[in-house]
Amino acid sequence: MAAVTSPESSQQARVYFQTPPGSTEEAETPVRKQGRVTVKYDRKELRKRLNLEEWIIDQLTDLYDCEEEAIPELEIDVDELLDMENDVDRAARVKELLVDCYKPTEEFVAELLDRIRGMQKLSTPQKK
Repeated sequence: MAAVTSPESSQQARVYFQTPPGSTEEAETPVRKQGRVTVKYDRKELRKRLNLEEWIIDQLTDLYDCEEEAIPELEIDVDELLDMENDVDRAARVKELLVDCYKPTEEFVAELLDRIRGMQKLSTPQKK
């Protein structure tokens, strides 16, 4: 079984492997082997995505006049938006997600579309 520690508890995430019960190894307590899992992503693209997500959260807290925890449950999927054919479809999708917002959303939608223009989808890297 593998357990991943949370990023809050350490600077780097670690994976610990435990010996399954009934194995032939001599140990009364589970043995933990420390390992690291790394995935190759474009760091620059990840940074852009993180900055975008932080911006979206800030904007949503302003639009809904509440703290981050109180924002209505909605998911603006950037990859889904990038898959769409054009900005008209993207804008319609975002406005559909923000249907419960009582403040004007046009400025937010326009800025979001500007920010995602030129971004790449984050897909799982292929093994070589």
